[in-house]
Amino acid sequence: MDNFIKVNFLGASGVVTGSKFLIETSEKNILIDCGMFQGLKELRELNWENLPVQVEIIDVVLLTHGHLDHVGYLPRLFKQGFRGKIIGTAPTLAIAEIILKDSAKIHEEEAEKANKEKYTKHKPALPFYTVKESENTIKLFHVDIEDKWLQLSEHISYRFQYNGHIIGATFIELDINGKRLVFSGDIGRRDDYLLNDPKMPEWADFLFVESTYGNKLHPKEDAEEVLTEIINETVRKKGNLIIPSFAVERLQTLMYILWKLYKKRKIPNIPIFIDSPMGNNVLEVFKQFPGWHKLSTEEYNAMCNHVTIVQSYRETWETVDDPRSKIVIAGSGMVTGGRVLTYLKQLIDEPSTTVLLVGYQAEGTRGRQLQDGVHEIRFFGKYYPVKATIKNIESLSAHADQDDLIHWMSRIKNIPERVYLIHGEPNALDAIRVKIEATYGWYVRIPKLTDVDKLIL
Repeated sequence: MDNFIKVNFLGASGVVTGSKFLIETSEKNILIDCGMFQGLKELRELNWENLPVQVEIIDVVLLTHGHLDHVGYLPRLFKQGFRGKIIGTAPTLAIAEIILKDSAKIHEEEAEKANKEKYTKHKPALPFYTVKESENTIKLFHVDIEDKWLQLSEHISYRFQYNGHIIGATFIELDINGKRLVFSGDIGRRDDYLLNDPKMPEWADFLFVESTYGNKLHPKEDAEEVLTEIINETVRKKGNLIIPSFAVERLQTLMYILWKLYKKRKIPNIPIFIDSPMGNNVLEVFKQFPGWHKLSTEEYNAMCNHVTIVQSYRETWETVDDPRSKIVIAGSGMVTGGRVLTYLKQLIDEPSTTVLLVGYQAEGTRGRQLQDGVHEIRFFGKYYPVKATIKNIESLSAHADQDDLIHWMSRIKNIPERVYLIHGEPNALDAIRVKIEATYGWYVRIPKLTDVDKLIL
């Protein structure tokens, strides 16, 4: 085997989303994650471009977890000619299948709507990928187990290690000719409601670590107390609480907390509607893989029975028209699309409405605009005045904060030759760089998109 490898930074480098890292070796070429860019328009436009490498040379894709910004480019990779294995843990591939099918359906519907209502400059507007393309991609999925070294070629092996964050998520260890590369994926938090604490790497010659909250500590606010106050205020105003939510983990966490609050009699028996087809499917993944989360069967059944699952678009409109004070949890988490837009279209201009943001809002998303206090918001080709109260809970984030990140690295016995900071905006990247250098004295590099580094083995 050659005494060097090349690392191509094809996404999540200098930005949070679009996770893609190509490792070129003389034996195998390995793509770690294959995600979509989200947020700023100039980033989203990159999704429509082919990868700046020959897709045919990629032998295998290893997935850290199933979020869209880690798997959402897979059908485009297939379209460009990739036919190798796509490998992940069983829950990760189950989540990825749900997300790819759901997003393909949304892409097709939005393209059709844009063409019909003529609010697109593209003639015609095309879906980013189709349902058929996502189905063909899913045929390449191959399940491997967590916490076991698996051989990829004579001198290359890999291992998935439990990482919290969302169900099925792992960090990936690659052993290449005796040198260990560790890709953090997205690292979960300690003491999570639904998930166990992340495992921690013990050796890393080259460490690739996420930095989404590299410049922040999660607030010490009590999410249950904040939710109690917001819900009771919503009832007093006879209004509606709309919670844009990520379908994976965040939605299930909210369901669990709301059930707990009702059980403790902290909130009234306010109707709770879950309007996320993808979220409903993810609930089934929790049922299918009980060893990957903390919920007992009894707790799972109780929290599901406490809510109303919206099954159809007709039921969405029935929920909008329901005159009662209610809680609606709907996708998407950054308000970039999905069912939540239907509710906001009807209710965001009413002062009795509260919109609660419960996770990271990337630059350029409607969620970030709402968080920043815009007076109007645009979707479906029109502007809508924002008269609703906008609230934010950061303490429900599924991402490690700066303390969690530093702790996650604390068991590494050796001094890494290089630490790469990925998945972060510039301020976050720089802050965690300073912290790592001060805490451990390690050499840290912040790569940019399309950088290529040569690593000596």
